[in-house]
Amino acid sequence: MTTHVLSLLVEDKPGLLTRVAGLFARRGFNIESLAVGHTEIPGLSRITILVDVEDAPLEQVTKQLNKLINVIKIVELDPSQSVQREHLLVKVRADNTTRSMVLEAVTLFRARVVDVSVDAVVIEVTGDSGKTQALLRVLEPYGIKEIAQSGLLAIGRGSKSISERALKN
Repeated sequence: MTTHVLSLLVEDKPGLLTRVAGLFARRGFNIESLAVGHTEIPGLSRITILVDVEDAPLEQVTKQLNKLINVIKIVELDPSQSVQREHLLVKVRADNTTRSMVLEAVTLFRARVVDVSVDAVVIEVTGDSGKTQALLRVLEPYGIKEIAQSGLLAIGRGSKSISERALKN
């Protein structure tokens, strides 16, 4: 299987996310990551989907996604031609004896502490999945209490825009 990042420009309508996810589910494809948000154009949203699937079945799903009336444009983003980031919040045990080592890891990964309590810290980090997973491995010995992680966000490099291309067609 191969990992693919799809960026969908869609009309911001109720139920569309359910229909999009349903197309993957009906084929037995697991969506590894899903992120949705508004775009620079009012009324349009971007859905970023990370899916692990072979090329031929993905092409079938893409064709069916294009048939959905509220889907404006679909682009597969090549990792070398796009910027891809994850956002992670992690709560770690940090008492008086371990706090300095946890803070050292935060500095090493260019993360930041966003909350401190007597026995824990909440750390925020943004980066590619390799960076976020590496930070988790470093923090694991201290005791990870909780994790909240966004879906992958991705956007093409350069001046071209999926929105501009879609609106020209």
